[in-house]
Amino acid sequence: MSPKSIQTGLSRTCRLCLYRILSNPSSLKRSLVIDHRNRISNFFVPTGGIAYKKDSQMDVHSTLIRAGYVRQPYSGFFHYLPLGQRVHQKLEQLIDKHMRSVEGASKLALSTISSEELWQSSGRLEKGLSELFRFEDRKESRYLLSPTHEEEITTLVSSLVKSHKQLPLRLYQITRKYRDERRPRLGLMRGREFTMKDLYTFDATEGAALETYREVQGAYKALFEEIGLPYIHVRPILLPPAEHFLTNEKAEADSGNMGGSLSHEYHFPSLSGEDTVISCRNCGYCANEETAQIAPPKPMLDLAVSRIATFHGITKDRKTLINIHYPRYTKATDDGVLNEVHAGRVKSVIRDFDPSVMNALDLWFDAFVGYAHLAEEGSYSRVVNIFDARIPPSHYKDIPPSRFSKMIEKKSMEDFPIPTASITLDDPEFGSSLNLLKTQDGDGCPKCGEGKLEATGAIELGHTFHLGTRYTVPLRADVLNGAGEWKPMVMGCHGIGVSRMIPAIAEVYSDHNGLCWPRVVAPYDVALVHGSVKKNAAVPPKEDIEAVYDVLVSGGLVGGTDVDVILDDRDKDIVWKLKDAVLVGYPIVCIMGKSWVNSRKVEIEVRKTKVKLEVELADLRTVIEGLLKEL
Repeated sequence: MSPKSIQTGLSRTCRLCLYRILSNPSSLKRSLVIDHRNRISNFFVPTGGIAYKKDSQMDVHSTLIRAGYVRQPYSGFFHYLPLGQRVHQKLEQLIDKHMRSVEGASKLALSTISSEELWQSSGRLEKGLSELFRFEDRKESRYLLSPTHEEEITTLVSSLVKSHKQLPLRLYQITRKYRDERRPRLGLMRGREFTMKDLYTFDATEGAALETYREVQGAYKALFEEIGLPYIHVRPILLPPAEHFLTNEKAEADSGNMGGSLSHEYHFPSLSGEDTVISCRNCGYCANEETAQIAPPKPMLDLAVSRIATFHGITKDRKTLINIHYPRYTKATDDGVLNEVHAGRVKSVIRDFDPSVMNALDLWFDAFVGYAHLAEEGSYSRVVNIFDARIPPSHYKDIPPSRFSKMIEKKSMEDFPIPTASITLDDPEFGSSLNLLKTQDGDGCPKCGEGKLEATGAIELGHTFHLGTRYTVPLRADVLNGAGEWKPMVMGCHGIGVSRMIPAIAEVYSDHNGLCWPRVVAPYDVALVHGSVKKNAAVPPKEDIEAVYDVLVSGGLVGGTDVDVILDDRDKDIVWKLKDAVLVGYPIVCIMGKSWVNSRKVEIEVRKTKVKLEVELADLRTVIEGLLKEL
């Protein structure tokens, strides 16, 4: 066969190449040989990036950067490097596995973009304006990057589901979301771009929706237990006791901007956590500090006036200055713990209170100057004094002058008087429940009245919401029931912070040397390490290295588990490679060094348990499988 006889409509050059392949088929086979082995030399692993200082404690975010998992290009945004992407993918696969345990759960992917008009219909647009990334297209239609998808999923389901016979419906997605955080912090824990799993459930009745709620809680419990991640728990109040929820803890939660009548949070205990979970060992009571029940405080009759502190706050319109007077210490004497004002409890009294402002006095006085000249009958600016119930009423008039009171006195001499009001223990609307302080260790339990409360720092990893008809009514997501009546579907939303779980797992499974991933989310199960010829180390032949790799991966065992292996074939000293493997956090490291060259044995080091073994090649796969089952 000649090149001219090949009638393919190709150019002369292409016909010539095809002729050569057909004349010598073995050349095609050689050109398509692909190395099936995972080699670090072919894998982008930029370890380093942050200098490690001996005897200093590295935070998890810094460790993830040093180990080559993420990089941060802008405040609150992150690039996942190949190692980080593998951990992320394995975590997604694990979540997929446990979502399959929720009967009928189907995975989908909603658009990242939502319309402002849709959010206006649900009533959430104005509430979330400060945290929304908003933009217009060339036609001036207004859109936003979705921080959550309740409106979109409800509208989608409403257009497709019309009968109760099509229910229950469970749809979930794992996707990136966006929230314009005022102060991004703690790395992946609180960013402006983040990944979440959201399961949206639709049922025909309230009872069926609550059964779904229980089913989702069971899936969450199994997920966290498989990872080995601790979380904080309480039995649901609106649901019957469930004995299988006793192993770990989940906290009663505030539904916040989501809406809904029943919700629970799943918190990861952490010293760096921004949330606080309150618990009682005596009765098992547990709740997020924002929603914790309050034991009515009693006046501290022996409290000296000099030990009363004042916190200055301001309303969002900058017109009202809020002075919160409270005991400086938890005890009447100075040997108590410093008290802190609870922003949520102040907000329950003054709904327009802006807890994000740190310089309330300056802002209020600046606004006072701006508003005074507009008023002819009185000043727009005003003052509200709130007295915590621990302060005896006899002290109200004795609080010593402060910088604020002196400035007020000066302003009051002007033509525009400053209206002033006080909210006290005797106020008929609030009465003795006027507790304005954060719960502290040792406070009395409001539930049993006998135990002492403990406050634990925590980070929210998951949240379950029973939304009811919060979205289905305004968005008209109705179905025809058995009686021929149109009724709104009963909805639930159940989220897990996927990107948050990565640093949470890393915090639990790490030490001063680096990371120590559990096998279920580790980027690779086993790292195979050998020496370098340039470093004059004992280096096994290439054929031996590849043979050991193949045994680790396949092992020739019928029904054996898959083992994810990476070969560190970089031209580096073996000691450097081992330190790098410890930093990255592979569960098991197999070493082909002197023991292999001298006695053909593979050295095994287990990252978590620090166990070290020497194993014959014939036993290697069996030993590795046994070790991985414990990791």
